[in-house]
Amino acid sequence: MATSSQLHVAIVMDGNGRWAVKRGLPRIAGHRQGAQVVHDIVAAAPGLGVTALTIFAFSTENWKRPPDEVSYILHLFVSMVTKWLPELVSQHVRVRIIGDRAALPGDVSASVEAIEKRTAACDGLHLNVALNYGGRAEILLAAKTFAAECAAGTATPEELTEERFDSYLWLKGEAPPDIVVRTGAESRVSNFLLWEMAYAELFFLDVLWPDFTPATLDMIVQKFKSRNRRFGSL
Repeated sequence: MATSSQLHVAIVMDGNGRWAVKRGLPRIAGHRQGAQVVHDIVAAAPGLGVTALTIFAFSTENWKRPPDEVSYILHLFVSMVTKWLPELVSQHVRVRIIGDRAALPGDVSASVEAIEKRTAACDGLHLNVALNYGGRAEILLAAKTFAAECAAGTATPEELTEERFDSYLWLKGEAPPDIVVRTGAESRVSNFLLWEMAYAELFFLDVLWPDFTPATLDMIVQKFKSRNRRFGSL
């Protein structure tokens, strides 16, 4: 049986556009509703025993979408989180953005820094938002960082351990996810937390993200608690 005082849930929030299209609405309406669901899940997560929540907001592959949709998604995130900041602070939610920030629009990057600074001292739920994130890019960056240290003579290949490699990742300092959820009726991980999810329990749901509720999260947590996590042992 899975038991832990800490519980890290990571979510691939898929299905916003399809949710909107099914209702004859523009795709951005699905993203707007999906953002509201994020608000509801963040508020409910601590009461369900979740201590860290990592959500996949925008991937390195999402740049392939129409430019207007890309711009809307990026600005929707920062505008909604900025609006929620007083509430997040009162709930002691620490917000951290993981991913490659170099390609983000200047105003988005500035808002991200302001959000992190405002919540840095919060000691409640850890909310990690993957923005312009890709698992392969994260691993490559970590490998290049260590390689550069070796080239500079400040490290040797023999010194590389899993713990040291973790320290080069965007999610450094956070325990790996216990649960990875993907909504939207797709059964793939889509380049999300490839290193970190090595022993996570996976849940693939038919529900589209805008229809995800705190009750859905509670169901997942309860099922997780019934699983026997052996981590390679008997």
